[in-house]
Amino acid sequence: MKAPATERLKPSRTWRRWLKRGITLAFFVLVAVLLFSLARNVDWPKVMSTLRGYSPLMLVAGVGITAASYSAFCSYDLLGKKYTGHGLSAGRVLLVAFVCYSFNLNLGAWVGGLAMRYRLYTRLGLEVGTVTRILSISLIANWLGYMILAGVIFSFRLLELPQNWEIGATGLQFIGFGLLAVSFAYLAACRYSKRRAWHVRGHEVVLPPLRLALMQAALGATNWSLMGALIYLLLPQGLFFPSILGILLISSIAGVVTHIPAGLGVLEAIFLALLQHHVAPSQILAALIGYRALYFLLPLTAAFLVYLVLERRGQKRKRDEARQEG
Repeated sequence: MKAPATERLKPSRTWRRWLKRGITLAFFVLVAVLLFSLARNVDWPKVMSTLRGYSPLMLVAGVGITAASYSAFCSYDLLGKKYTGHGLSAGRVLLVAFVCYSFNLNLGAWVGGLAMRYRLYTRLGLEVGTVTRILSISLIANWLGYMILAGVIFSFRLLELPQNWEIGATGLQFIGFGLLAVSFAYLAACRYSKRRAWHVRGHEVVLPPLRLALMQAALGATNWSLMGALIYLLLPQGLFFPSILGILLISSIAGVVTHIPAGLGVLEAIFLALLQHHVAPSQILAALIGYRALYFLLPLTAAFLVYLVLERRGQKRKRDEARQEG
């Protein structure tokens, strides 16, 4: 008697799961070893001296870039509002998106990007299916912008790689071509595809019109560019901005692969590995510490306070609904 199909798939799924865990663990160990080997030679007093040397004007500019980047990211959910047609106000949508983005960056996608988004939106009265469609629009906007920027930077070899980099400029260039091909395929599908709807786990996903897809691409690319601009601002002058942005894009995908919240250690290891032949390690680490303070910790403090307000409003709404039903 043949085993059921689900049982025959189990060994394959188990093998793939353990392979993924093994690759993630190996990458994590590699990053840890690389970070330790590079950081042990860092002049930490110079790092602190560089941090103290940032002018108030530079820090104000950094806060402004951070605010602009968060505004671009939070606007993903405004696209989700347009896409789904739900009735929440734009101001409330921006507050929810701000909280989710801050928690996502610091605590990981499962906490901020998923769990908190569903919790806050459903407490405000949206259906789970509507939240899923908002989430899909937001994720596509973020990674579409990523792929377009990375595709351009890698394809035109705007990122200078060390000689011992295993992928090499040619390999990275082919990756760039692939990213651009995927991006243009999505935009072409939004324009020309006759089939507009798919069903994923009981939820209908409708392909957005081209105009909305172009807005996704523009906002996504803007957000990633502003993140790179903040690091560029904190690094010494004279560097090539597309190269700094390219390093950020590589480190970000590496952080996703390792599932480390905030990419802690991954960002630093890759910037040190790819930039130390141009900039002193102490200056790189100072810039990344400043970047984390301005882009991660400062917004998280504000997001926590906003979260408490949203939770209180959600509880009040539930009590009002219970009174009406009673």
